[in-house]
Amino acid sequence: MLSADIIRKDFPILDTDIGGAPVAYLDNAATTQVPLPVLERVREHYLHDNANVHRGIHTLSERSTAAFEGARETVARFLGAESAEEIIFTQGTTDAINTVASGMRRSIGRGDSIVVTSLEHHSNFVPWQQLCEEKGARFGVVPCPAGEIDMAALRRELESAPKLVCVTQVSNLTGTVMPLREIIECAHAAGAAVLVDGAQGVRHEPVNVRELDCDFYCFSGHKLLAPTGIGVLYGKREHLQQLTPARYGGGMVDIVLASGTTFGDLPYRLEAGTPNYVGAVALGAAIEYIERTGREEISRTEHELLSYAERALAQIDGLRILGSPARRAGVISFTLDDIHPYDAASILDKLGIALRSGTHCAQPGLNECGVEAAIRLSPAFYNTREEIDRCCAAIRRTMEMLAKWTKS
Repeated sequence: MLSADIIRKDFPILDTDIGGAPVAYLDNAATTQVPLPVLERVREHYLHDNANVHRGIHTLSERSTAAFEGARETVARFLGAESAEEIIFTQGTTDAINTVASGMRRSIGRGDSIVVTSLEHHSNFVPWQQLCEEKGARFGVVPCPAGEIDMAALRRELESAPKLVCVTQVSNLTGTVMPLREIIECAHAAGAAVLVDGAQGVRHEPVNVRELDCDFYCFSGHKLLAPTGIGVLYGKREHLQQLTPARYGGGMVDIVLASGTTFGDLPYRLEAGTPNYVGAVALGAAIEYIERTGREEISRTEHELLSYAERALAQIDGLRILGSPARRAGVISFTLDDIHPYDAASILDKLGIALRSGTHCAQPGLNECGVEAAIRLSPAFYNTREEIDRCCAAIRRTMEMLAKWTKS
């Protein structure tokens, strides 16, 4: 495992005092903290290189453009893409998925179908549901009982020859690691393209889009040590070229006349307007930080922390962990007997424990688990076993406190 004492020096926010102790920040599935080298890279860009990209031949614009396109190259290498032209910068995973959904509006019609799983984040569920409703297409949902995808049900869905299969790499509710290779092979055999939501998976699982052979892959920077508002859509060139641009404006056009407009080449035809170039630079810096720290070491540390947390939580009477997937990464969601998740999370916050509570934008999965809301613990490589121990002790204390209040 990585040395937490060394790593945590890059994350001063972890020393924030809440409830008389440094915060135990265990909400990393929602947003990771940003390390000092990434923050310094943002500061450096604004101090020395800031100018709009692709729009000037002056020195600052050329520096800014070089940094922006350098970040695109970094992302392409990180994902194993064939070319940087296959990397589209977006506002995040949600924006990336909507870019694909909007871009497919002309190619989806009555009689077509799109397939998702019940464990998808709303961002990889609602856009496809709405597109199917709009176009009169069929919307198929593959069940995931106990947090494991029903492959027999998927194969039945594939008999309808769907245009697209959309699947999370790692569930943000149960932490299920989906068998992507098997899913992609089955989908391609049925003639379907595959979009992978990598928002939860990109930090925990190895990613090589060419080896996976997925057609689209999306992730958000704020779950990968970068600031909010920056994300990535990877797509195979032939699929990206078929997408109708979701937004129109400057930067993505070739020739504009009263009689009509032609659009530029990839990746710019899908990046209308001034891009979040500083966000992209910060994302590139975050990826470089991960690579210097050790991608495999980060993954191994996080898997070990999650396993430790799962064992510790399982020892708490009255606590129910949601799902029992064969492989879990990133997150554990749970409920407490007779205690609403919001009440528990509110008290835990007063004890210095930061957990997520609510529906987690995963209501279909929660419904399958038979609950309306849950509490979620999601460690990162800068967390420690001691923080997990503090969390479990605080959960027990919370349960005792609420039990006393209920009786009184």
